[in-house]
Amino acid sequence: MNDTFQGKVNPLGEEPIVRLIGKFAIPSIISMLVNAAYNITDQIFIGHVVGMLGNAATNVAFPVVTLTTAFAQLIGIGTASNFNISLGAKREEEAKRFVGTGLTLMSILGIVIMFIVLLFKTPILMLCGATENVLSYSQLYLGITAIGIPFLLFTTSASNLIRADGSPSYSMMCTLVGAILNVFLDWLFMFVFKWGIQGAAVATIIGQIVSFILCIGYFLKFKTFKIKMKMLGLRLKYVIKIIKFGTSNFINLSIMMVVNIVMNNTLTHYGALSIYGSDIPLAVSGVIAKLNSILAAFAVGLSQGCQPILGFNMGAKNYDRVKETYKKAVSFALVISVLAFLSFQLFPRQITSIFGTGDELYFQFAERYLRIFMMMTCIYGIQPLSVNYFTGIGNVRQGIVISLSRQGFFLLPLLFVLPMIFGIDGVLYAGPIADFMACVLSLTLVFRNFKKLTLTEGVEVSSCN
Repeated sequence: MNDTFQGKVNPLGEEPIVRLIGKFAIPSIISMLVNAAYNITDQIFIGHVVGMLGNAATNVAFPVVTLTTAFAQLIGIGTASNFNISLGAKREEEAKRFVGTGLTLMSILGIVIMFIVLLFKTPILMLCGATENVLSYSQLYLGITAIGIPFLLFTTSASNLIRADGSPSYSMMCTLVGAILNVFLDWLFMFVFKWGIQGAAVATIIGQIVSFILCIGYFLKFKTFKIKMKMLGLRLKYVIKIIKFGTSNFINLSIMMVVNIVMNNTLTHYGALSIYGSDIPLAVSGVIAKLNSILAAFAVGLSQGCQPILGFNMGAKNYDRVKETYKKAVSFALVISVLAFLSFQLFPRQITSIFGTGDELYFQFAERYLRIFMMMTCIYGIQPLSVNYFTGIGNVRQGIVISLSRQGFFLLPLLFVLPMIFGIDGVLYAGPIADFMACVLSLTLVFRNFKKLTLTEGVEVSSCN
């Protein structure tokens, strides 16, 4: 049983913030890195075994993974946020209903998405920018990996709830075991069995199934309360609240998917008008997307690790701890972001070569893409941290605004306008401009909220006196 319901002090409300962030965020970051590793490992093996067209194939299939992750975060973050706020407010029955409803949604949604992807596989790939040379590879890859969507969605979503229950290390282990198995099977299926791109896809599914089984095992011994069959089901009131709290993260990832699709099509169009052709920009974009997923794993993992701390202390009206959590998290994010920025600027060719082979023109474009598009990497973590800050404290509207900012308000319009003026270089410069503008907006809204919390705290203290 959770200490909250036994009259004892919950560590989320008492332990030092830095220690709590380390306890929750490090396993969360590792879990996110492991999720990224599924796609990155496939990209590396495919890049070396199949070559540039294989990299392009995984790139055009990647929006499906992003969409699946978006729905997983919609349910996972929404369930975990409501669960933690209920715990902080000491409403045990409400917490039970959120857990039961969330687990049911996780189970149903993955199956629905799988069938849709399998039914419309080719139109989806064409929409995502598959060229004639790339289509056959991407059909093979997506046709197999789509079967793993229910397992991927459940594991990604459930990991948020497992962390919220006070088991960040177990959440990390669920994805870590599957990822290690995936790496081994990639090598076995592609280099030993010579299965090519199909081997990478099969390895991914097996890893996802193992992670799913470990998650199911956890819910049989849930810490806070025993999960019973009667708790499961779709209760409209709780579904709406889960969706409300998870919407900002869902929008952020959904817009990322749309941007990925627009970018693929823009790169192939303007690439065909340049010396690079259509396939080189598409392949390089896939590599950069995977590198970006590593950076996102740190930023999003850190922000998700802070979510239980933010949610509990907001529910308990510990506003100083809410603000301190955000400030400390931003400090950690900036350190990671600056290190990533230096790596991308100093070693672009070496980093790109990890993902496979290509001709000199391929590497020239990759260097330009990495140095220009990732120019504002040094401030990358602030936006996702701000999204989860507002989600964690229950301020959904502000979270949605920030979710839409980088990808929707700024990057999408820039991707349409700048290439019309600067050609393919316009795509590259759109990234850093959007990053900077989103960072400014995020910090403005967060510090405005800080002032509001300070005023609220003053009013509550006065009323108590």
